[in-house]
Amino acid sequence: MILQQNVDERAKFLLAEGERIIDEATKRGLHLRLLGAISILRHCPEFKSIAMKHREAMKDVDFACYSKESNKVTTLMRDLGYADEPMVTALFGDRRTIWDNKSNGIHVDIFFDMLEMNHTIPFQGRLDIEPVTISLADMLLEKMQIVQINERDIVDTVMLLREHDVGNSTPETIDAKYIAKILGNEWGFYYTFTTNLKNVQSRLPTYGGLTEVDRTIVRERIDRLQKIIEDQPKTMSWKLRARVGSKSKWYRDVEEVNR
Repeated sequence: MILQQNVDERAKFLLAEGERIIDEATKRGLHLRLLGAISILRHCPEFKSIAMKHREAMKDVDFACYSKESNKVTTLMRDLGYADEPMVTALFGDRRTIWDNKSNGIHVDIFFDMLEMNHTIPFQGRLDIEPVTISLADMLLEKMQIVQINERDIVDTVMLLREHDVGNSTPETIDAKYIAKILGNEWGFYYTFTTNLKNVQSRLPTYGGLTEVDRTIVRERIDRLQKIIEDQPKTMSWKLRARVGSKSKWYRDVEEVNR
C-alpha cells in the first residue's frame, strides 16, 4: 500500500508541475502540451487505477511544442528554474531539448514538431486540439509506435481505450480516422500499430481490476478501430512496401534518433 501511495503521489506531483509549466507557457502564447504517461493519466480519471497498479514511480515530464517557439520555450524553462543540457541542445535543439530542475528533481523532455522514436508522430497543426495535452489520437499513436512494447505501455493503452470511445474527432473521443490516415501513408507504422493492438487484445484477460464488461468494451473499440484502419485507402508507397513486409526492417531504432 505504501509503495502504491508513493506511485500515486509522484504522478500527482509530476502532473501538477506539468500543469504549472503549461499555465505559464499559455500566458506567453506558447503551444506546450503534455505527452506520455502523464497526459494519459490526466485524461483517464475514472480508470487510471488500471494503469497505476502496473507501474513504478514515474520520473519525468514530456512535452510537445512547435519549433518556431523554441527560443521562447528556452526562456520560459530558465525562468521556471530549469537548466538545459548544453550538449543535447547543441546537437538536437531544433527537435528536442532536455531540462532538469535541481530544486524539485524533475526531468523534462521537450519535442519540437514531432515525436521521433520507432516511428514518427507529427505535431504540426495539432497542438490546438487540447489545451494541456496532445490529442487522444496522438496519445494512442505514441503508445502503439513502440516496436518493443512493454507491459506498462500495454496497460496504458488499455486504460485509454476503456476511458475513451473510438470514433470521430470530438475532444474526448479517439479520432480513428486521423489514426487511419497516418497509418495509410506508411506501411511500417501500420504494421507496428496493428501488431501492438493484437498484443493488447491478447493481454486483456490477464489484467486484474478489469471486469468482463471492461474487457468487452475495450475489445469492441479495438475491433472498430482496426476496421477503420483497414478501410482507409492506402498510398502507392504503402502498397509497395507491404509487398516486402517484415522481412526487411520497417522501423527506426531509438538509438538512431538519439545519435
